[in-house]
Amino acid sequence: MHRRILALALPWLPAERLVRAGAAPADTPLALIANDRGRQIIRAVNEAALAEGIVPGLALADARARLPGLRALPHDPAADTACLDWLAQGATRWSPMVAARPPHGFVIDISGCAHLLGGEASLVADIVTRLHRLGFSVQPALAATPAAALALARFGVERTAHLPLAALSDLEPVQIGLRRAGLRCVGDLARLPRAAVASRFGEALLAALDALTEAAAQPLDPLQPAAEVMAEQRFASPIVQHDAVRAVLERLLLRCGAQLGARGQGGRHFALALYRSDGHVAQLAVDTAEPQRDARAVLRLFDERIAALNDPLDPGFGYDLVRLAVPITAPLDESQLGLDGGALAETQLSELVDRLTARLGRGRLRRLEHADTHIPEQASFLGSLADCPPPGATARDCPAAAWPSLVPGEPPARPIRLFDPPQPIEVLAEVPDGPPRRFRWRGRVHDVAAHEGPERIAAQWWQRKDGAGLTRDYWRVEDATGRRFWLFRHGLYERETAAPGWYLHGLFA
Repeated sequence: MHRRILALALPWLPAERLVRAGAAPADTPLALIANDRGRQIIRAVNEAALAEGIVPGLALADARARLPGLRALPHDPAADTACLDWLAQGATRWSPMVAARPPHGFVIDISGCAHLLGGEASLVADIVTRLHRLGFSVQPALAATPAAALALARFGVERTAHLPLAALSDLEPVQIGLRRAGLRCVGDLARLPRAAVASRFGEALLAALDALTEAAAQPLDPLQPAAEVMAEQRFASPIVQHDAVRAVLERLLLRCGAQLGARGQGGRHFALALYRSDGHVAQLAVDTAEPQRDARAVLRLFDERIAALNDPLDPGFGYDLVRLAVPITAPLDESQLGLDGGALAETQLSELVDRLTARLGRGRLRRLEHADTHIPEQASFLGSLADCPPPGATARDCPAAAWPSLVPGEPPARPIRLFDPPQPIEVLAEVPDGPPRRFRWRGRVHDVAAHEGPERIAAQWWQRKDGAGLTRDYWRVEDATGRRFWLFRHGLYERETAAPGWYLHGLFA
């Protein structure tokens, strides 16, 4: 199958964006300006201004001398890029392989999907019609590489050999050098020996030439990767009722569940896209703690997610396309039911985590995760509970506590919460390297009634260039009132330091 890339150039995007927002009239000559070293320079114009001889790069004072009625507004490249991204996101209704190419337009890989809409001509006509309804002028072009398609659309020519030299590089010195060499178009450069071109202009120009002449493949980095498991439903008449959308979602979940079942997999991330008839795309997603392909369970998560939205879904004039994708999957075997025919406790806990995640948002539920280090303050970190590893993961991958396991009937070996950083204390000991007998913390003296230790923890010498680092001797102590503390002496007496310091690292509950 030959690759087919559709490019859509939007020559008047900055001006038409303002017209669409109601910030400028449609038929008045308009220039978008920016400050350049104290001068106001025109960066973009609309079609009416160009017809009067106003071009980008002209000073605003000179432009108004030619056209006194010229209207000027500030140029906002960030808003133009955001608008282009919005249009590219809406273009995923035709193909998942869409990439924005600011400031000129966006490209769509329509390989293998044009027949779904009656062929390439019908597909292109549908895209152009929808963009015109949104108020944007568009120039389409088809080619085998994104660079060639976008250049053909941008300059409005039919063959890559007829493209101007500006299609090869936007750098003015490169264009001047090519013109001085007697070249007028891309076809002139393509007929020259490649070695001579590379020696004079560099390999980068040859790579751009190969992309334009379709001599070399060019990757397309899409806005979102295509999911292997996906289902969609198109409507000749847009739907606006929430119950209708929910019914469609349930059918799509059943279809995706059948695909996942055939693969022996379950979904970990379900992404719903609602394409409105005016080009807006509403996106919702839910995550599951374990692989899932039960349509009813995932539908309940979407209900929770929709109910928790700050801005309710606005169908506008209705949705004409609903798409459900499962980009993240994991192996899923048949589950074992309990003796009463219900779900096991582990399954119930996973369902609770999924519902809370859908209601509160991904990353709001946290858990302690183990880190591969023996340093206490680095032995665990907070991770998202929704990122629980799939079944079959090792025990180290599961959300287990980073501290040593508790022995029934025995006190914990380490406190759950630590001070960051450890707090310095004054300690009285019988001998310099002996256990603490009394210590002062926050102005209060604590007499040690019982102690246990030391637990010696060496420094991470492999992470230090000079191999330096002080050893820690940890003690679990209890004062006369029954409060328990976790102290450590920093440094070995007379071997690492002459005056070891003492610190309080944590409190036992």
